[in-house]
Amino acid sequence: MNRLTTWIVIAMVLGVIVGYVCNMTAGSPEAAKEIAGYFGVLTDIFLRLIKMIIAPLVFATLVAGLANMGDTKAVGRIGGRALMWFVGASLVSLTIGLIAANLLHPGVGMSIALPEAGTATNLKTGALNLKDFIIQVFPKSIVEAMASNSILQILVFAVFFGLALGHLHNESARSLVGTMDDVVHVMLKVTDYVMRMAPFGVFGAVAGVITTQGAGMLLVFGKFMLAFYLTLGALWAVLILGGYLVLGREVFRLVKLVRSPMLIAFSTATSESAYPKVMEQLEKFGVSNRITGFVLPLGYSFNLDGSMIYTTFAALFIAQAYGIEMTLTSQITMLLVLMVSSKGIAGVPRSSLVVVAAVLPMFGLPEAGVLLVLGVDHFLDMGRSATNVLGNAIATAVVAKWEGAVEAVDPELADADEALPAPGEQLPQAA
Repeated sequence: MNRLTTWIVIAMVLGVIVGYVCNMTAGSPEAAKEIAGYFGVLTDIFLRLIKMIIAPLVFATLVAGLANMGDTKAVGRIGGRALMWFVGASLVSLTIGLIAANLLHPGVGMSIALPEAGTATNLKTGALNLKDFIIQVFPKSIVEAMASNSILQILVFAVFFGLALGHLHNESARSLVGTMDDVVHVMLKVTDYVMRMAPFGVFGAVAGVITTQGAGMLLVFGKFMLAFYLTLGALWAVLILGGYLVLGREVFRLVKLVRSPMLIAFSTATSESAYPKVMEQLEKFGVSNRITGFVLPLGYSFNLDGSMIYTTFAALFIAQAYGIEMTLTSQITMLLVLMVSSKGIAGVPRSSLVVVAAVLPMFGLPEAGVLLVLGVDHFLDMGRSATNVLGNAIATAVVAKWEGAVEAVDPELADADEALPAPGEQLPQAA
């Protein structure tokens, strides 16, 4: 493994050990929460640094790519192919979650007290509104969009800006395109610097959650968590198989490249923390920046495979826990409802739980069932986030392959911790 991956693994192990010791020595849940707050400082700093670079990275990459492309038809074709893959992957994810819950029965025989059916969850299910989501896609201010890291709004403005720039052929426009290309490489270099904080952020995230939750919660929900991670494993296999059908054996090289961002997403329980590193690793795989800059932001909003599989799996888990039988017709209907409703979850806090809580009452299931999984949701979110990273990396590489935009990269450079050099720079030595 390269150095970053090694240090992240070490940080995760240390986080578990330190978190367990703190949990055992803390005199009360309040004391444990206070201790975890200090660990959280490390994670918060790392995530703030990540958010600092996402907006300029997305904007510069997309503008540079579209300006060099200069073809509106190509944009429509790439977007259409990406959405086709996203819809297919979402349907597969939802279906696997449904099948696994029926085969593994994670909610049968729960030995803990179930929440009363009318208990409030305090989840803002009203945020799940497709109409408002569509309106929010379009920015009223690019400054506001960048300040809030609204990836879709940045993408919309960058598409207009990049296409307009591509149709201007004067010297000033060409100079601006070159500047955008340079900004991309500068931001990737900044990403390298920020990623040196990743092990500290990972340590803080893992130590903090173990300090507050302890190991006891994992034992109580062991069957449920084991079943969910087995289900994620099945989805990984299907996603890699789908990538293999398009990319051939190169898909295994891609998986090897994205192990580091997947570990970052897993340990911090957010796929956003891995975004800059995913972009860098896709460049090392040979994917053109114009494809990555367009498809990856779309994927982070519409291709959340880990979140998709969780919604059907968790809904059936709750039904089984309460002893409510769901017919095959009801399950298929729920799958289709989740397929549509989940597309409006971008930017919604705890989006997967919100979707489940919003859909449960439609099928006579108690919304309070969501409270069953709240205690271990962070550990489940770790797997969901890593899966989202894998799914989006494969989706971007597949679309690039369809577009003929995958180039060969020196294997030594692909194995290095550093970003690929800008044109004309000296090549870095492999780690």
